[in-house]
Amino acid sequence: MITNLKQIRCSWAGGEPMMQEYHDTEWGVPEYDSRALWEKLMLDGFQAGLSWSIILRKREAFRKAFKNFDPKRIARFEEADIARLLEDAAIIRSRAKIEATIGGARAYLTMQEAGDDFSAFLWGMAGGKPIQSGVILTKSPLSEEISKALKKRGFKFVGPVIVYAWMQAVGIVNDHSAKCFRRKAVRTFERATRR
Repeated sequence: MITNLKQIRCSWAGGEPMMQEYHDTEWGVPEYDSRALWEKLMLDGFQAGLSWSIILRKREAFRKAFKNFDPKRIARFEEADIARLLEDAAIIRSRAKIEATIGGARAYLTMQEAGDDFSAFLWGMAGGKPIQSGVILTKSPLSEEISKALKKRGFKFVGPVIVYAWMQAVGIVNDHSAKCFRRKAVRTFERATRR
């Protein structure tokens, strides 16, 4: 998809076409699929200390390396899989982040086995609908609450700043700037999906 370069966007989208495409089609759009929410949370964990553009460029390689972020497959990863991933130059080769993703798959499945739907759990904490924010933050009381709840369930690399960035990306909070052409579009999309 070619995006309109003359549109007013959030400043972080910059002039890089890949970032503009992500901003224009994905960022802030409410996501309700549990597996997709989990994948995006794991990718945000890999982003810790790095720019999102690095993760975005490597996203397809991550999907390949992590079996399309299938929690059942990742939960079975063993030391040989970790060694393989540490040799894969196409992804971020951080043992701690790789192990956090494997542990995150196990935590996700434990929640599922207990009857806790990942999407319903997280959206429930947000009140069931996107929060229309007018102020860009790095964390919020809600991201701190979600972070604590996820850590309690065994997730790692889910601090309140990472969780807030994830909340923005998956549309739990609409942080498109007031002048951004996507702010109203995302808000309209949210209303349409809830009918």
